This record gives sequence, C-alpha cells and structure tokens, in this order.
Amino acid sequence: RDPARPNDFPVLSLSPSPGDVDILIAAELAEAGRAVLRGFVTPERTALIVSNHRMLAVSEKIVPGDGRADSETVIRRAGEAARRLVHFDMETLARQAGSVISASLFGALAGSGELPFPREAFEATVNSGGKGARASLAAFALAYDRAAGVPAAATTDVVEEASGDQGTVIPPRFAKAWQALLRRSAALPQPVRDMADPGLRKVVDFLDLAYGEEYLSQVERIAAADTEAEGFAFSREAAKYIANAMVYDDIIRVADLKTRSARGDRVRREVHLGDSQTLATTEYFHPRMEELCGVLPAGLGAAIEARPKLMKTLNRFVDRGRRIRTDTIHGFGMLWIIGGLRRFRRSLLRHKVEAAHMRDWLALAESERAGNYALGVEVLKCRRLIKGYSDTHARGHSKFDRVLACLQLLKGRADAAEWLRRLREAALADAEGVMLDGAIKTVRSFAEAPAANAS
Repeated sequence: RDPARPNDFPVLSLSPSPGDVDILIAAELAEAGRAVLRGFVTPERTALIVSNHRMLAVSEKIVPGDGRADSETVIRRAGEAARRLVHFDMETLARQAGSVISASLFGALAGSGELPFPREAFEATVNSGGKGARASLAAFALAYDRAAGVPAAATTDVVEEASGDQGTVIPPRFAKAWQALLRRSAALPQPVRDMADPGLRKVVDFLDLAYGEEYLSQVERIAAADTEAEGFAFSREAAKYIANAMVYDDIIRVADLKTRSARGDRVRREVHLGDSQTLATTEYFHPRMEELCGVLPAGLGAAIEARPKLMKTLNRFVDRGRRIRTDTIHGFGMLWIIGGLRRFRRSLLRHKVEAAHMRDWLALAESERAGNYALGVEVLKCRRLIKGYSDTHARGHSKFDRVLACLQLLKGRADAAEWLRRLREAALADAEGVMLDGAIKTVRSFAEAPAANAS
C-alpha cells in the first residue's frame, strides 16, 4: 500500500491493460510469446517470469512436418520486450519435487525479488494449502533458489523413458533366432547399420521375428547394390523408411500400445500417483469404416469396400467417438483382445494394402536411383509424408501421391532431386496443402514452358 495514501485500498483487475503490467508470470513459453504480442510486456515496466518448457500448441501439432516454434527466438524477443526476464524450466523442477508447476512459479516470483515480501511470507502461504504442502514447498525452494541465482546442488538426472512404450521383449525360446538377426544387422555397412538396428527392433516389436527377417532381407538386398562412394545414402534411408512402412498405424497397433504395462507405468509416474490412490484412464477412439475393413480378412474387407452403399450404411454405426475405460476389466479386456489380433496381420486387408504400396514405392525409388542416385534417395524420403491412421493417414497418402506424380514433369532435369525435395518440404509445411499446391504449379510452369516454346 502507498504510505502517502494509507486509507486507499488497491484495486485488482482480472483484465490487465497493455502497457500497464508490472509482473507477468507465464506457465509455458508460448504463453509468454502471446503476452508479448498482445502488448502486455513492456521494456519500461514489466518483469516477465516464465517457465521455458514447451507444451505444443494445436497449431504446431497439426503441421505434417516439424511445426514447432523456435524457442530461442521466443526467448530472445521476450528478453527484448521485458524490463527483466526470468526464465528456466519450472515444470521439471516441479516434477522433481513431486509437485505441480504453480508451486515453482510461485517460488520464481518470490526469488525474483520483484515483490517486497520476505521468503517466509511466501512459504507461510504455501503451508496454508494443507495437503501436498510439503511437496509444494520443495518445488518452491528449488525455483526460489534458481530465480535468486543460488547455485543448484548436484542432483541425479531423471531419465524419462520413451513415450512409445515399445521395448522389444524376446521370449527365451526365440533368443537364438533373435541373436541371428542381430548378427545379420551388425554385418551391414556402418551407415546402414545405424538405421537398421532400431528399425529391426521396431519391426519385430510390431509383429514377430519372421517380420524382422523380411525387413533385413530387404535392407541387405538394397545395401548390396549400393556404393560406398555415395556414403550408402540410399541404403541408409531405405533402412529407415522401410521400417516405418512396415510398422503402420491401425486399430490393432493403437490398442496394443494402450494396453502395455510400460504405458500404464509411465502414466502413473506422470500424474505422481500415490500409494493410496487409484488411477482411472479413459481412452478415446473414433474409427471409420475404412479402419474396420482394414482389420478384416483381406477378401471380406475388400468385398465390403467394393460396395459403396454397404460402406455408407455400416459407417453410420461405426463412425462415432468411443470412450473406453481401461481401468476396468471390460474396457481393458476389449482393447487387449483387439491388440492380440496382431498375430493375424498377414491375412488382413490393411496389411495386404500396405505391403503392396511398399513394393511399388521401393521399385520406383530403385528405378530412379539407376539414372539419378540423388533422386532415388529423395523418392525414399517421401515416405515421411505417410503417418498416423484414419484421416491423418489418408491426407498423408494423398500428398505422397501428388508429390511423386510430379516425377514425370522432372524427368531429365539435373535439379530433379532438389525439386522433389522442395515438393516434399512444401507438403510437410501445412496440413491444408496450400504450400504444396503452389510448389506443384511452379513445377508445372517450367515443365510446360519448353513444350510451349517448341510449338
């Protein structure tokens, strides 16, 4: 309170005005960036306290390629806009203390010295929270010291497990066959082996050892025809993208991953589940009739897809969201049974379609490699456009087809590989395909120009 006006009480507003903010606290880096854009952060007045970890926005996630904003640029612009910038990863500190980010944000505010209150006053406020106060105080202390510039004590780094929960577990009776596959992978040229090792594990985890043998046979065949002079670039990309093509996403895959014990353990760690607490998990599924046909025997699925009226009728019952409780016997059991269908994959429609598509793609890449090595490599890299399942998979397939359809327009050009790379990057730039439309128009313009001049 202003000593000159002892009888006046401060007026608090829930709607701050641009240019009139003394302290701004952001729980995530993008929040700080938005505050700067809206004018709430000014160099004459505002102290900006922000946790610089990232939680990707929807606009970043929907980009087919890498849509992440540049964190360093946001931090630099925030520092230019603010009177003072205090930033570090407060989310990690909160997790280390077993608390939530609000406690570490509060600690950073106290440690910044921007408010005229002693540390004890802040700690008393945290203590008044009752349950969970001990963990909150620990997070508060870590952030307070960091903001105040106190050197951090040596700690043991926390190693997070991969989010995919895809550890390759080989039953003892298959250990000999697995070791044989590993020896074959180890015999590949070093650049190829770096990709083939994780690719082999991914493929075997997806189906079985025989599937891994199929994968290695493809990679070995391609590597045998490759040359060291080119750094085995074609074989390296083949080892990467063949694995991605063989490990496609479908309902079976999603159900399998969601019922793995490793995933349950990871979720329990992330929510800091206590010994006396129980976890209720709800999984969301929204399959279309196309996904259902994909997990049917090839003949039956193809017969249904060949009848548009039947597809439309059945889709009325299938195409809707479903919430499944995997903490219940019924919900978990249903997904576990669906995930168990993986052993029948070779006879299912989706597998037949994916295998045929992979053969055509590899044949095209090898054909282009014969005349233009770099172009063959770029054809392999176009497989990056295909990912996910349902609508995401359909959009990726469409872009893949449109990009490779331009190969005929690029025939004979010395810069064909560079233009195919540009087309692929344009396809990855936005979900709507606007950038790709423009790139294709450019390719058509210079491809059609010689024909027009000749006439």
